[in-house]
Amino acid sequence: MTLTIYHNPRCSKSRQTLALLHEKGVEPRIVEYLKTPPDLATLTKLAAALGGARAMLRTGESEYTALKLDDKKKSEQVLLKAMHEHPILIERPIVTDGKRAKIGRPPEAVLALL
Repeated sequence: MTLTIYHNPRCSKSRQTLALLHEKGVEPRIVEYLKTPPDLATLTKLAAALGGARAMLRTGESEYTALKLDDKKKSEQVLLKAMHEHPILIERPIVTDGKRAKIGRPPEAVLALL
């Protein structure tokens, strides 16, 4: 099984999650999503695995407010497009096995994928 982690090396939770995977003997594929944002198809698949786009949206970012993403009428596609164009809006870290996904908050949450 190959895991992928959408990782931000500047985020302590992301670093802790990656370290936890390494401790468990897992060498995931690492995607630094701020440098290489996931395409819309990938974001759509992740959102479906996590219960919707809002589940993977960082609400504390200035872009969230500027883009008025708190409007509950915004469609999944609008939210996903915003995350693609402004990857800072993507919650981190996200770990996926291709079918299932977990957000590493807390890092131990990703152990369910092992």
